[in-house]
Amino acid sequence: MSDALNYLVKARPDAMGHYFKFLKDCGKHLDPKTRNLISVITKVHAQTERGFRQYLNRALREGCTPMEVLDALLMAFPALGLAKIVWATDIILAMNLPGFSPEALHGETRWHDVIGAAELASGETRRVDCDGRSLFVHRDGEDWRVYDSRCPHQTTDIPHLALRGDTLTCPKHEWAFDIRDGRCIAKGDTPLTRWESRVEDGRVLARW
Repeated sequence: MSDALNYLVKARPDAMGHYFKFLKDCGKHLDPKTRNLISVITKVHAQTERGFRQYLNRALREGCTPMEVLDALLMAFPALGLAKIVWATDIILAMNLPGFSPEALHGETRWHDVIGAAELASGETRRVDCDGRSLFVHRDGEDWRVYDSRCPHQTTDIPHLALRGDTLTCPKHEWAFDIRDGRCIAKGDTPLTRWESRVEDGRVLARW
């Protein structure tokens, strides 16, 4: 929610309460995925970037696939027009969401060389950059966990300084995660995105 809406909720809770109740009642017969997809389209129509990012992430968290997002945008062409669809697509590309790459959309993932297995001791975590993507790599004995560095809430890129012990806290809205298993342990309920990984010839590989 924007700073302005937060202000109005605090300044005029009596009036704004009716507004949010109206919005909630309008979508009560829709499943969460569909409701958030419709919100994505309305934010594109209004060209509200912050709202578009917010509801895009919500739709994805509710199980919407990247291809479903693209289909929704394209089906709304008569209302949106090409310019607004391109505007939304530019934002999606800037967010660097892995599921939206042409390869991922067509099921073409590949293995990436992330780090040498000997570079990380058991119990340690390191943030690394690999092929245009930032990752957190955690080792527990011979078990390796490779996570996307972006918070699943609003895709904020979480810095290494946000790691305290085994807890990784996003600086934007303080969602916190247990780096040992990726669980969200504070504020939210969505885990870190974990990439499939393996060790081969002394190198840790991850696939996306």
